[in-house]
Amino acid sequence: MYNPEIERPCHQHPHFHSGSLSIVTSTATSTADDGLLEGFTVIDFTRVLAGPYCTRMLADLGARVIKIERPGEGDEIRYTLLQLDSERIDQSSYFARLNVGKKSIAVDLAHPQSREVVLDLVRSADVVVENFSPGVMKRYGFDAQTLRAERPELVYCSISGFGQTGPLSSMQAYAHLINAISGMMELERGGQADPKASNLQAADVLAGTQAFGAISAALLRRARTGVGATLDVSMLECLIAADDISFNSLLNGGQVERKPRAGMIVHAIGDRHVAMQAAGAPHMWARLLKMIGKPELEADPRFATIQARRDNWIELQQIYKDWLDTFETVDDAVAALAAARVPHAPMLMPEEVIEHPHLQSRQAFPETDHLTAGRVRVTATPFHVDGKPTHPQARAPHRIGEHTHQVLADYLGYTEDKIASLQSSGAIDIPDEVPRKDRGKSKPAAQ
Repeated sequence: MYNPEIERPCHQHPHFHSGSLSIVTSTATSTADDGLLEGFTVIDFTRVLAGPYCTRMLADLGARVIKIERPGEGDEIRYTLLQLDSERIDQSSYFARLNVGKKSIAVDLAHPQSREVVLDLVRSADVVVENFSPGVMKRYGFDAQTLRAERPELVYCSISGFGQTGPLSSMQAYAHLINAISGMMELERGGQADPKASNLQAADVLAGTQAFGAISAALLRRARTGVGATLDVSMLECLIAADDISFNSLLNGGQVERKPRAGMIVHAIGDRHVAMQAAGAPHMWARLLKMIGKPELEADPRFATIQARRDNWIELQQIYKDWLDTFETVDDAVAALAAARVPHAPMLMPEEVIEHPHLQSRQAFPETDHLTAGRVRVTATPFHVDGKPTHPQARAPHRIGEHTHQVLADYLGYTEDKIASLQSSGAIDIPDEVPRKDRGKSKPAAQ
């Protein structure tokens, strides 16, 4: 199926052996400018946020990511806000941000003839990522056990709300629900406010990030041993693991402090707010007393020790807020906090964040092509490699399945007759409106 003159999957790269260590090395044409995952191929069965966030990072690092979408429907986040193409409803900025750099192929996983297509993709791939509800991939016949029997060195990663096992594994998972059941919604109340929905989809992003790390580690082990891996990432456990104090205390006989978080202040000055950190760093207490001009508090039994300051945080917090009230503007308070070397930051509006000089200098909002909108901005993968930002390698797929022909013809070596037969059967779809040049042959990824 696969043409070695067109593509050479990563598992055929030469290996350097030193003792028990086997390191995957690049070919002679590779350079330091190649992406960290150049030459690896990822089959992406994911949708919405957690899975696509993971595979977006893999794509940004140079992996070839082939995204499988349902014909005619595709990833449901295509249909959310903001639509980038005024003549369509499947071109959201949400979708573009998470799927830049990927190839979209339209495959009906429930169709019997799709099985051969998926297996051919997997046989020359390195990684499979899926975030269906547990059991769905098995019903399709594409679970980890089945696919790793076809390709034992495969790294197969499942991302789900509650993991692949346990009594909650079949429960529907959204970040909001994970936030509630994880205890985080209770902790964020600070003992005062009513529970509320968080704007941050933390469980999804954390799960995608943890999956990205686990996949990278699994590929390193495979380079050393030749052995693949089956990975099970739980959104619930990712969110719980993100807590720093409460669960560790509770697990060891302590209690959860249901009150405003000690050491953290957000205070209004005029029509803006400033955030200030009043605990954590060595010598912070001495700096704070000097800054607010109250050296007598050092002898106050309410604040004499770290634990005492935690126990009496409400009173201590008010003292800091009274000091902040002496400033006319947030900028004045920021200047005083900076002079005292006390950690702080002005609270910014999202409109200010996207234009902030620091983020501009870090190239945190790169531009990428869009087939009809021209140039669009997205968020960057949040790390630099060798002093350079990590940016998308190509635009997001504009049409559901716009790369179906390209992938089947160029990567798998399917004939035109075979592709036409699969399309007529309904196993795959190739949208008519995609220009031939955009669904035909393309230059292979660098090896």
